[in-house]
Amino acid sequence: MKISTVIELTEATLVCGGDKTELMVERAFSSDLMSDVLTLDTEGLLLITGLANIQTIRTAEMADIHYILFVRNKKVTPEMAELAGENHMVLLATPFSLFKTSGILYKHGLKPVY
Repeated sequence: MKISTVIELTEATLVCGGDKTELMVERAFSSDLMSDVLTLDTEGLLLITGLANIQTIRTAEMADIHYILFVRNKKVTPEMAELAGENHMVLLATPFSLFKTSGILYKHGLKPVY
């Protein structure tokens, strides 16, 4: 699924990584527990989370995750956007809940990690 499709389906705002909206994600993982995120070994992964802080960006960097969708109207700080930009990440933000966001993307073909 293209990032642009994720944006459309979830009514998301593109915060960072505007030059990457035509790139593809194949799987998604929804979690607010960054310790669970560190156990993943999946390329082309979209992380869906409500945990909006600098540690989320650092965890994604360590896990080699380049796409993050923040839910529940969580705001990305300038520090988060700067670090994400340095790591060539795409940051999105949606007003939808974690459950609704995951359901919409799953319904439209985005695969789960497991």
